Amino acid sequence: MSCAEPKRCHHNQLVNCGDCRLGPLCLPIALNTAEIDQLDDIVKRGRPLGKGEHLFRQAEAFGAVYAVRSGSFKAYSTSDDGTEQVTGFYLPGEILGMDGISSLKHCSSAVALETSTVCEIPFGRLEELSSQLPSLQRRFFQIMGNEITKDQQMLTLLGKNSAEERVASLLLSISSRNHHRNLSPTRFRLSMSRAEIGNYMGLTVETVSRVFSRLQKQEVIGVDNREVEILDMAKLKSVANVT
Repeated sequence: MSCAEPKRCHHNQLVNCGDCRLGPLCLPIALNTAEIDQLDDIVKRGRPLGKGEHLFRQAEAFGAVYAVRSGSFKAYSTSDDGTEQVTGFYLPGEILGMDGISSLKHCSSAVALETSTVCEIPFGRLEELSSQLPSLQRRFFQIMGNEITKDQQMLTLLGKNSAEERVASLLLSISSRNHHRNLSPTRFRLSMSRAEIGNYMGLTVETVSRVFSRLQKQEVIGVDNREVEILDMAKLKSVANVT
């Protein structure tokens, strides 16, 4: 995508909140033009992060939340013995970094899965502005609530569902998130590896690969390396036990 079109290029730091096509997914929702300008004044648009580059690390001081502008990120925590646990994947329009709000230290790390860019929103400035703009405050509370709901759903998924249900649920989640970004809900590229999917969903990489193979043989999905096409959405929902 060429940066000659500033309202569409998400690597272009000149794109403001009012122009960004991710606005409906991000913090500016429900704000009027003047309010968006106020928010835009506090947003910092950072340089692109390369694949494998960290946005923040576990135990670092918390000072900002981040809106993914392009690319994708993996959040993970590391135990005392060095074991890594993937805690989430973040796509454009989604907010990450809120794990540090309570303790003022990040309890997880965030790493780019591909070349990615973010909007950095200093939390102190955001708190101040939210007190002045009730619609912004409500939106931020909504995002926090969504994070809690997502964590609860993940715990339920890991506690009860089969490997097929877990993988199908992840594919449906990515499909839905793509749909909300006006992208194809049936054809997309997985930026995360099979091993990262397995880590996130409590499965071995071999199990993840077997599930993908089975779904492909059943003509539920088509798979070409990391490229996925959902061929039978109704069947995929059935596998995920989604009504």
